[in-house]
Amino acid sequence: MYEITVPQFAKILGNLNLMLDKAADYATARKFDVKVLLNARLAPNQFHLIRQVQIATDVAKGLAARLSGQEPPKYEDNEQTLEELKARIQKTIEFLNTVKAEQFNGWEKRTIAIGFMPGKALPAPEFAIQMAIPNFYFHVTTAYAILRHNGLEIGKNDFLGQLNFRDL
Repeated sequence: MYEITVPQFAKILGNLNLMLDKAADYATARKFDVKVLLNARLAPNQFHLIRQVQIATDVAKGLAARLSGQEPPKYEDNEQTLEELKARIQKTIEFLNTVKAEQFNGWEKRTIAIGFMPGKALPAPEFAIQMAIPNFYFHVTTAYAILRHNGLEIGKNDFLGQLNFRDL
């Protein structure tokens, strides 16, 4: 479970950080405030870009911490600028890089309390597979879609990042 979550989450968050750099360049080139993008959403009842990034980072650090038997770091969720959002992503990547594979030993026997549902929990495999992993990708994909919808020229390679292809 470690291999398919922690390093991959760090990579995808790094890619998201690069997309935010492109968003800043895009706003500068077209002479508008990047806050327009930070507050953009795909639908009126959907979270804006800032909140999508906040949730994606929360899910990444939450899964890594809980499955390794730790308490997740707490963030204030008060980011308002591109720089603050990028710093949050970087802080999350740095935390993910402290989590080691051996800390996941026995992860499948853990029970994960669900913070927004007091008194409720999920077995760790269900938490990871049915909730955390899909939720992480949902919010990163939505952040990508918000940027793309607003004209930023990004594509699948920006989302996936570098792949280490090998000869057959």
